[in-house]
Amino acid sequence: MLDATTRSGGTATATPRAAATELALVAVATPELAVPAPVGLAARCTRVLLSPWSRLSLLIALLAGAASAVLLFEPQRLLADGWPPQLGGAAAALVFAAAYGLCTVAFVPRPLLNLGAGALFGSQLGAGSAIVGTVLGAGLAFGLGRILGQDALRPLLRGRWLKAADGQLSRHGFRSMLAARLFPGVPFWAANYCAAVSRMGYVPFLVATALGSIPNTAAYVVAGARASAPTSPAFLIAMACIALPALVGAVVAWRKRHHLRGVR
Repeated sequence: MLDATTRSGGTATATPRAAATELALVAVATPELAVPAPVGLAARCTRVLLSPWSRLSLLIALLAGAASAVLLFEPQRLLADGWPPQLGGAAAALVFAAAYGLCTVAFVPRPLLNLGAGALFGSQLGAGSAIVGTVLGAGLAFGLGRILGQDALRPLLRGRWLKAADGQLSRHGFRSMLAARLFPGVPFWAANYCAAVSRMGYVPFLVATALGSIPNTAAYVVAGARASAPTSPAFLIAMACIALPALVGAVVAWRKRHHLRGVR
């Protein structure tokens, strides 16, 4: 494009704006002249490391390492040897809550940890420490499963039972998780990772875990605190509170079996 106002002696001079426009048109018309974006080894490695299956492999390695550490260090020896003498009271309970959360991620059974909380700290402080540890461990497991495992595992939800569990958690996350915590049956770690793979929200998961874990956790803690007096009313009531939700959960699962079988 030539600017007619700048003609001098038969010679036309293009304005800077016109020259820039012509260069842009040439670049669009001939894409082979454009400089390609550099794709180096670092970019390829980043894509591989951030792929769904790489993240899932990292999750499996972390969980396997945590479980191996529990087997090697045997944290249950604390029940026999006692808590380190330099800690006591609320500080020891907070440290125990943090250890509780990490141990649940490493598949340590919660009943054992709850009994230990009661034996070490008594009913009230032990219950508070165990509930804090429960929420901490559940939140940590949910975050790891959501970040590292969801993208790889969701395409594998093809079985009838898997689809039923995923649909229930995705559509009715809060009440489903609340029922799972109130009525034992599904292992704690399995419920955490199933919720992480589903489309359940983080906040409903934590709130349902905190509320639903209180009765069962408190019952185990009281049983651990009164284990030295197995005929005391407190111990017997605690054992009844442990057995009754398990029985109710078994009855509910039996009645829901037809619904699960009908899911395609």
